Amino acid sequence: MNSDTTPLNQSSTPSDTAPKSEETDKVDWFAEFRGLALMLLAVLAFHSFVAKPFYIPSTSMMPTLHVGDRLIVSKYPYGWSWASASFHLLPRGEWRILPETPEYGDIVIPVHPTRNEDYIKRVVGLPGDTIEVVDGRLILNGTPVKREVVPPVRIPFEPDLMCEQGPCLTSFEDYRVRDADGTQWFEPPTYRETLPNGATYLIIDHRDQYLDNFGPYTVPDGNVFLMGDNRDESADSRASAAERGLGYGVPLENVGGRAEFITFSLDGSATWNPLTWWSALRGERAWTTLRPAIAEQQPASAE
Repeated sequence: MNSDTTPLNQSSTPSDTAPKSEETDKVDWFAEFRGLALMLLAVLAFHSFVAKPFYIPSTSMMPTLHVGDRLIVSKYPYGWSWASASFHLLPRGEWRILPETPEYGDIVIPVHPTRNEDYIKRVVGLPGDTIEVVDGRLILNGTPVKREVVPPVRIPFEPDLMCEQGPCLTSFEDYRVRDADGTQWFEPPTYRETLPNGATYLIIDHRDQYLDNFGPYTVPDGNVFLMGDNRDESADSRASAAERGLGYGVPLENVGGRAEFITFSLDGSATWNPLTWWSALRGERAWTTLRPAIAEQQPASAE
């Protein structure tokens, strides 16, 4: 027998297990980064020109907005300016594109006059209006704005809710009440305020303080006058920029959008543990509109 005979089952073709070319394993990092950059630019553009989320960190707009509310701010109602850009990437300027003027009662997002810090306040004065506050009462063009006493709002006692200076609701401590079942609430003095266009909303006014008297002040052309609904806990157009206020009239180019609705709200008890998120939800606040109701036009009346 010839020992050099090739076995019949031996393959003469290249092995299927031969290593693949290194070219097929290369990652196109340029394409990966380009895709990521395009996605980020799209998010940034939407955030700057259409809408963005907003978090409420203080009590200045209570009872309308509570600390822990998350809401949507639309960017287009008043046109666009440097304040529209996400993270305030653009330099400050006086330009506006497709400018519009807010209406009485709108809740807007102004930028502080010297710091790139967003506030949230309500429009109570338009260009040319004369504003005065006397003993906490808002006077518009010489006429007291209609203000009615209403039953106190019930604000839940939430000891885990923290603000910049500590527990958020300590200023309401004098108004804490307890139900028969042990549930605790705050019931501060509450009023319904109605502006000349019929925009109506609730405010809290519970103590005497220096911002209860202001003006008279005429709002310059191209400016609006803004106040918080929690009148004694709001650094707004009544306060100077040095006092962390908005420095009187707010230029419309400093207004970055309008608050539209609440998406969800957390009561301060949530932690990094996802199991706590559900119990911290304030379910009744989700999808609440932030556009003011419009009342029938009636003559102003004394409080």
